Amino acid sequence: MRQSWVEVDLRALEHNLRLLRGRLAPEAALMPVLKSEAYGHGLVPVARCAHANGVNWFAVAYLHEALALRPAVGAAKILVLGVVEPADLPQLVRHNILPIIASEEHAQALEAAAGAQGVKLPVHLKLDTGMGRLGLVWSEAEQILPRVARLPHLDIQGLCSHFAAVEPDDPDRAGRQLERFRQARVLLERELGRRVFAHISSSRAFLHLPGGQLDGVRVGILLYGYGAGAFAEQLPLQPALQWKTHVVQVKTVPADFPVGYYSTWRTTAPTDLATIALGYADGYLRVLSNKGHVLIRGRRCPVVGRVSMNWITVDCGPTSGVRTGDEVVLLGRQGGEEVWADELAGLCGTIAYEILTSIDPRLERRYPG
Repeated sequence: MRQSWVEVDLRALEHNLRLLRGRLAPEAALMPVLKSEAYGHGLVPVARCAHANGVNWFAVAYLHEALALRPAVGAAKILVLGVVEPADLPQLVRHNILPIIASEEHAQALEAAAGAQGVKLPVHLKLDTGMGRLGLVWSEAEQILPRVARLPHLDIQGLCSHFAAVEPDDPDRAGRQLERFRQARVLLERELGRRVFAHISSSRAFLHLPGGQLDGVRVGILLYGYGAGAFAEQLPLQPALQWKTHVVQVKTVPADFPVGYYSTWRTTAPTDLATIALGYADGYLRVLSNKGHVLIRGRRCPVVGRVSMNWITVDCGPTSGVRTGDEVVLLGRQGGEEVWADELAGLCGTIAYEILTSIDPRLERRYPG
């Protein structure tokens, strides 16, 4: 029996894009974040869909993602949010890919590489306004930005940052970051004598901090149908990804029948147990043991026993009618029932991002018409 597979509804992505554009400031660009294989949905198909629907900015984490993306999006702009090396410069130039500058040392290294090649490299400066991750530290911006701005082989086209937290109950935290960013932008633009493309907002800021849209918004989880929260009625997003597999065996067992490693679950009455072709090696998290539910024949069936590497067992109930080969939905809908990534995330004590990006990227992705 073949492995599990993923189905991605591109029409749901198009629907989400339309909704997101409806909340976007007229002067701001939508910048889908396609890192980690577009959050497990498939980098190139998602990019093609977005580009066909008018998106002309994309963000990824690594250069290899940008290189895979370039043929799919024509002349659209691609920004690498991670740190590129000076040795990467020829590919950046050849494929018109924008790197970020993460520090003054990083700027000097790329400046030297660009000078040696006789080119002027377009870049975005990354400012750490409070995330504590990548970027020039905001408190040093007044000293560092003028020096970086004067490097002759770097063409500073943009300035970016990232919010550590955007909480409606604590607006001052994000507000301080946004103010630091605005001040740095003024300083940089004064030094350069021109405007730069400024972007700081991700999905949550897009919802809760409209004043942070600036020139672009890096939407991630919202594009894929999650994260609307309190805005769900105003922004009825559609999850685009479904994850499916098959039943490989069904057996009827008596009461007090042990299931799985260390028999962490036992039947309380006669029932049908189905073994499913999927396990933690495929990305179905082990913490879902004795917690998760799957859909078979339009009914929710609990995961029983420990999730193992390649198989899980579910309780289908007595005289279930479930048969070998029946389709199983791990994420998605079947009949009138649904299981989505935020439900599994709640059971696992994590976030929908981890559920989606944990699905093995080697599994087949299908894009039904």
